[in-house]
Amino acid sequence: MNRIAVIGGGLMGAGIAQVFAAAGRETIVFEPSDEVRVSVVQRVADNLKSTGCDSSAAALIAVTGNLAEAVGDAYFVTEAAPEKLELKRSIFADLISHAPRECILASNSSVIPITRISEGLYTAERMVGTHWWNPPYLVPLVEVIQGEQTSNATIAATMTLLTEVGKSPAHVVKDTPGFVANRLQHALWREAIAMVAEGICDAATLDACVKNSFGLRLPVLGPLENADLVGLDLTLDIHKTMMPELDRHAVPHSFLEAKVANGDLGFKSGQGFRSWTNEEMQQLRKQLADHLVAAQQRREST
Repeated sequence: MNRIAVIGGGLMGAGIAQVFAAAGRETIVFEPSDEVRVSVVQRVADNLKSTGCDSSAAALIAVTGNLAEAVGDAYFVTEAAPEKLELKRSIFADLISHAPRECILASNSSVIPITRISEGLYTAERMVGTHWWNPPYLVPLVEVIQGEQTSNATIAATMTLLTEVGKSPAHVVKDTPGFVANRLQHALWREAIAMVAEGICDAATLDACVKNSFGLRLPVLGPLENADLVGLDLTLDIHKTMMPELDRHAVPHSFLEAKVANGDLGFKSGQGFRSWTNEEMQQLRKQLADHLVAAQQRREST
């Protein structure tokens, strides 16, 4: 049960491997790219050091370009490949051939239902969605998605394993695109984009409104807890006014489409909903990392 395999050594794959290694689990990473493969262990060691952890845990990670070697005696395998359905289905078909019959096969897809990935594949009862958040070694949530054929035993074993390595697994009973947290996040993004597009405020103002109001409460007060706190009667009265005003686009907003078509890609281009200098980008990344590290330290101290 200590043998973990991770398919993909990129940002998410290396981060997931770090979580298991830091918890003392022997972890092997399959990565087809020579260039990426040689950097995995050092990237993990650097991450551990930067977050105040023992970097020697990186020694528990092995890296290979041979899939059969990576998963041949694994207890738990998770793929962290790009968000392409057919690619993931191909990977899972290979995993069925090379991994032990009792091995749990997990997908780190952030939006694709595990039912679509496992459709028609043999032993779909041991296939489960495990959506980790970036960076996986600092964000505690892992959504554990139960596909139409995923067994209860697979869910229970996955939840137990993730809890043992220090994560906060959440069982998603209905396998739907985006699961829980991403559906909520992108509902917020949809409304935010629409408000900027309509000229209600600019992007910087919108982000400030979130960060300086309900965003401060979210670590301790979820949206339904908040509704119960203020009263469902008040919530209903507010919804009667608000619901007709909210954005109802069933496709990406044309404002976002135009941004992408114009090459305004955010940090990638220095211009997105707002313009970014290199210094501003570095500062925001550092603020985020410092915030997540501090939050992790608070969780560990309680």
